[in-house]
Amino acid sequence: MQNFTFHNPTRIVFGEQQIAGLAALIPDGARVLLTYGGGSIKKNGVYDQVVAALDGKVWFEFAGIEPNPSFDTLLQARDLLKSEQLDFILAVGGGSVIDGSKFIAAAACYQGDAWDLLCGKAKVNAAIPLGCVLTLPATGSESNGNSVVTRYSTQEKMAFSSPLVYPQFAILDPTTTFSLPPRQVANGVVDAFVHVMEQYLTYPANAPVQDRFAEGLLQTLIEQGPQALERPEDYAVRANVMWAATMALNGLIGVGVPQDWATHMIGHEITALHGLDHAQTLAIVLPALMQQQRRQKRDKLLQYGKRVWQLVHQDEERLIDEAISHTRAFFEQMGVPTRLADYGIDASAIDTMVERLVQHKMVKLGEHGDITPEVSRVILQSAL
Repeated sequence: MQNFTFHNPTRIVFGEQQIAGLAALIPDGARVLLTYGGGSIKKNGVYDQVVAALDGKVWFEFAGIEPNPSFDTLLQARDLLKSEQLDFILAVGGGSVIDGSKFIAAAACYQGDAWDLLCGKAKVNAAIPLGCVLTLPATGSESNGNSVVTRYSTQEKMAFSSPLVYPQFAILDPTTTFSLPPRQVANGVVDAFVHVMEQYLTYPANAPVQDRFAEGLLQTLIEQGPQALERPEDYAVRANVMWAATMALNGLIGVGVPQDWATHMIGHEITALHGLDHAQTLAIVLPALMQQQRRQKRDKLLQYGKRVWQLVHQDEERLIDEAISHTRAFFEQMGVPTRLADYGIDASAIDTMVERLVQHKMVKLGEHGDITPEVSRVILQSAL
């Protein structure tokens, strides 16, 4: 196991009717910016719960943060925060709202071009504190320091990470997910699954605690994901999915072990150029990447097939093939197609995707740094 330091400062408040205690989590005297997305929280009653909990506090709201949050939209929220001298952000929604709110928090404290924070020209040195109410389990953004933002004018999807933007608290009430459309439920399960795989499916590091945690999360998502689609208001199922998605990317299973993240980097270019949902791109790329990197990932692929899917073939190559096919079949079972062609994307689009990877310096991806642009091209071609 590699050396590591682990610290997660986010307080998790989990369970039904926990939104009512929101006021006690926000600092006394805080001037709050409430951020949310397209308005679904007004239809499912979450907005009313939040407003009731904010009674007596000074707060403003900013709506309209998009899936794959827009850089330009977030700058408008930053400007509102600064003009009204607000000093706390409350993000209510899924990963996009929380990611976007983290960027608002950092951009409000940065004097230069805020895009610098995303393209690597500047580091986050300060940020407005924030908390969140999660309504869509998927990204794990509620208890990590990661943020992904899209600049639609240049078709770029970029990320930053900083311990300064960890939410101070995250309220996770599984009942807020009951009204989610099936597509969002499916995307959330796939997103969480691939988050685990990016930290698990690399090479052995003699880290059985992390491996067993990761395998347990994968099996939970495989078991509970389809049930979440079949029984939308089953509290126990929704609770298990929500907690698994949070645990998938709060840092715990990734400490002391090598990590990959090539699937995400390639997927970001598909989203930026073609507008696919983030999870849809992951479902496309991961099976193709597993096949392409089967030699480098051989030991963990065998472990994954045996422990997660209970495969028992004597022929190791067949076992790896079936581990990959089981992964693809699970995504398809969740209703998330796994081929570029399923979304109307053909081979003519691959050159531009690879060019964007080079432009964004994604030229040594994967746990070994051996996924070059040409290897990314092969992966994309096999994903057609």
